[in-house]
Amino acid sequence: MDLGLAGKIALVAAASRGLGRAVAEELSREGVHLIICARGAGALRETAESIRAATGVRVVDVVADLSEPADVARVAERALAEFGRVDVLVTNGGGPPAGPFENHSAEAWQAAIRQNLLSVVELTRAVLPGMKERRWGRIINVTSIAVKQPVDNLILSNSVRAAVTGFARTLANEVAPFGITVNNVMPGYTRTQRVEELAQRNASLKGTTPEAERAVWEGQIPMARLGEPAEFAAMVAFLASERASYTTGASIPVDGGWIRGLL
Repeated sequence: MDLGLAGKIALVAAASRGLGRAVAEELSREGVHLIICARGAGALRETAESIRAATGVRVVDVVADLSEPADVARVAERALAEFGRVDVLVTNGGGPPAGPFENHSAEAWQAAIRQNLLSVVELTRAVLPGMKERRWGRIINVTSIAVKQPVDNLILSNSVRAAVTGFARTLANEVAPFGITVNNVMPGYTRTQRVEELAQRNASLKGTTPEAERAVWEGQIPMARLGEPAEFAAMVAFLASERASYTTGASIPVDGGWIRGLL
């Protein structure tokens, strides 16, 4: 299937590892030029060099902390300076700390909101005018299965990512007349460093092992295994494509069937 993405420009956040890197790699294989950002300079540089060598697309890497408004503005400005436009925006960010409600201070809540909600809002604000002018754009937010079925011990993520869903669903209606789609993709338990860290955390709290915690998750998944980042990235690439032009306002799980609800 020709996704019609060759020559497009994508800004992919938190792209140095995990799901963000998988998305950047998948888009590059479709001929998409990239601006990628993350907080860690070394891992980000390695990702950019790897993608350039593998696919030959142009990759601009910018070290940035998207919980800081000035860094969000700097990434967007660099994208426009280097490429003149952003056709596809993929928002993404590391999950906030795990733990029950009483473990999180007001400062922890504010940090989660800056990292996982306001970064989405401000990145969108930066690229949306150009998309509207060109009457084409794709905004894809990486959220979580937790917005449909909350995950125990993840109250910050459950709450803030649900707010992103409300933002995206409302924005989708506003920008649809301009040929812009806005969708969310909800990863389930996927073999990433974040999930490994969560397994370690749960094991420490319960006195078990990370292997035992992964086995619990696998037992909840009809496919009986964790997902692979490339499987998630394939969904994002489709939503970024010309072929997905009539899909907007959706929250799509990539979870092996973990979510049990009908809607």
